[in-house]
Amino acid sequence: MMSNAKINQYEFALKNVSCMSCVGKIESALAKTPEITEGRVNFADRTLHVETHLKALDIIQCLKQLGYIAEEITEASEKATLAEKPKLWQKVIIPGVFGLFLMFYGMSSYSPVIMPHSTNIFWLIMALITLVIMVISAAHLYKSAYKAFLQHHATMDTLISLGTIAAWVYSIIVIITPTIIPENARHNYLEAALIIIALINLGAWLEQKARGKTSEAIKQLIGLQPKFAYRINADGQEEKVAIDQLKLGDVIRVKPGSKIALDGEIIEGSSYVDESMLTGEPVAVAKSMSDKVFSGTLNKTGSFNYRVTKLTKDTILSQIIALVKQAQNTKPSIARFADTVSGYFVPFVILCAIAAALVWFNLGFGIGFMLVTGITVLVIACPCALGLATPISIIVGMGKAAQLGILIKNGEALQTASKITHVVLDKTGTITKGQPEVVGVTCVEGMSEQDLLKIAASLEAHSEHPLAEAIVKKVLNSAELLPVNNFQSHTGLGVTGDVDSQNIIIGNHKMMASHGVENVVLEALATTKSHQGQTVIYVAINKVLSGTIAVADPVKEDAKEAIDTFKRNNIQITMITGDNKQTAQAIAKTLGIDNVLAESMPEDKLKHIKALQQKNETVAMVGDGINDAPALAQADVGFAIGNGTDIAIESADITLMRSSLMGVLNAILVSRATMKNIKQNLFGAFIYNGLGIPVAAGVLFPVFGVLLSPMIAAAAMAASSLTVVTNANRLRFFKVTKIKRVENNIVQGETA
Repeated sequence: MMSNAKINQYEFALKNVSCMSCVGKIESALAKTPEITEGRVNFADRTLHVETHLKALDIIQCLKQLGYIAEEITEASEKATLAEKPKLWQKVIIPGVFGLFLMFYGMSSYSPVIMPHSTNIFWLIMALITLVIMVISAAHLYKSAYKAFLQHHATMDTLISLGTIAAWVYSIIVIITPTIIPENARHNYLEAALIIIALINLGAWLEQKARGKTSEAIKQLIGLQPKFAYRINADGQEEKVAIDQLKLGDVIRVKPGSKIALDGEIIEGSSYVDESMLTGEPVAVAKSMSDKVFSGTLNKTGSFNYRVTKLTKDTILSQIIALVKQAQNTKPSIARFADTVSGYFVPFVILCAIAAALVWFNLGFGIGFMLVTGITVLVIACPCALGLATPISIIVGMGKAAQLGILIKNGEALQTASKITHVVLDKTGTITKGQPEVVGVTCVEGMSEQDLLKIAASLEAHSEHPLAEAIVKKVLNSAELLPVNNFQSHTGLGVTGDVDSQNIIIGNHKMMASHGVENVVLEALATTKSHQGQTVIYVAINKVLSGTIAVADPVKEDAKEAIDTFKRNNIQITMITGDNKQTAQAIAKTLGIDNVLAESMPEDKLKHIKALQQKNETVAMVGDGINDAPALAQADVGFAIGNGTDIAIESADITLMRSSLMGVLNAILVSRATMKNIKQNLFGAFIYNGLGIPVAAGVLFPVFGVLLSPMIAAAAMAASSLTVVTNANRLRFFKVTKIKRVENNIVQGETA
């Protein structure tokens, strides 16, 4: 019965998740709940994606029992989150200013010295003020640490809480009973506690601000959809309505310069529409009767009416936004090791702090030295940097890819795309345009190309053959068709009929032979064109050959350049097609493709990809996302290349909204840049912690006399997280340049 229940999908904002230890605990608990089919935390933006039979309140309550505060993400909640930023800034200013005052005042000659046998009233008052500020500015940290403690759990907030409370408690002991502390250790650390809190909050605020920019691509996509549309009512009048009030079948009028509200189909008028937000293609697309239009795209010059075919949640734009959000929440395999390390990191740091303190105490350096090293180790440790290293780069990288018209479904596809060694290309619709076109006309003496095409198109307009459609399309823009009588279709041969009182025969050479038409005059030329991958159609008037029309599925303009660039980067190419060998070989020769498999069925494509994988090749399959589905699924990375149809979006690991092989190259460039960025972040985080903890523990003190103060440790900790976030945000400025021949390598693009 449970399996038939509706699965709800929710997005929650997590208020007190401080490190990957929290992430592991939440995901582990959700995985053990039978009613929850999936629960993923994105540490970079502190969100939780849940797929469950339960209600949102049930999930919130479950998280509350774990000690975490969650709120379902809505438009109102996002506004409230923005309003919290100034409060966090105040939590930086207050402890920072007072902490600096205590630090400089304590260093001055006016500062009262802590003396035994005295009440030390001044410092007692300062300690109480410090306590109040600590409670005000770090309450969120202490509450989080306490809730984690009740759950027998330790987090980043645990480290900060232990460090600052230990500093305050030690200070109050020094102030109230200084005699129990050795004279050389009678120093209070009130300023350290406050400045640590200020720096932690500053790091969080800067990180929050930087993280806000990571999802900029998604925000831009969401902002593309207009709030209102002009609906044509029953009286034929325009009325301005909110898009959430529109219904399927409503007729919308689109004026020049306005955005299209919902997906639909044009029923009147024509225009050019800028679809760059979907495809990345800057050239506006001509639209006329029966053409599809998409939500968020921009109408340029003309005006038209269209019928709504999809409501807000079902539009291509909504699917893209949902897909990118989903992808940003996934993890590539490179992140698993970092997650595992981060999950055990906090307990390890606490043990290191205790060990450091005990070692120095037993070496006779006193309680003060012991306290400084212990607190510094607690504060400098930064599992945040480790936890942020992967998800923050994925959010930015996938958002950037979406801006380029590249939809990457998950983190694993992102990682694998950077290692591709062999690309298998479907021919029709991938290398070629997928729509036959007239590419040449040859006439006998006395017949013009225009007249031959007009006669042929008039007769072929009654046929449903794709080649006939190409001929008709060639003529429609420049001439009117002639009336036809006695039309007949001859399957596998051609068509016949009377046009303008003349008997017309159109078809292949067999058709000509069956009607006694001599085609010797043009047969050699036809043979040559056939070897070039073109289909030759003969046209006879009153049983006399008048000319030929060559039709082909033309190769895309940038296919040759893209394939050359693949080859220069040691990425092997195989073209695989169901077309005949002659056509396949002709196209392969034109493009310089050596490996060709023609007359292949879907299962043949699947077998070929398996064979390549057995040779340890990382294989990408590029197809239209429909008849290539088995091969796309088998490939290490499946690319659906097309115009952003629903099927294409669902069928592959990576969907290219533009019908261009350059999109495959751009996807590889983005994936390489993102993976490079992730590795930089992980390397930086591991190096920081690998060096920071020993230095904080005092390993340099015996030789160089260097001992970090807790305040410097706090600044370093904040800086490490900020560095990771800032480095990831460089991907926002990543630009895919045109492919150039530079030292036989792909120009990787530049990140600012």
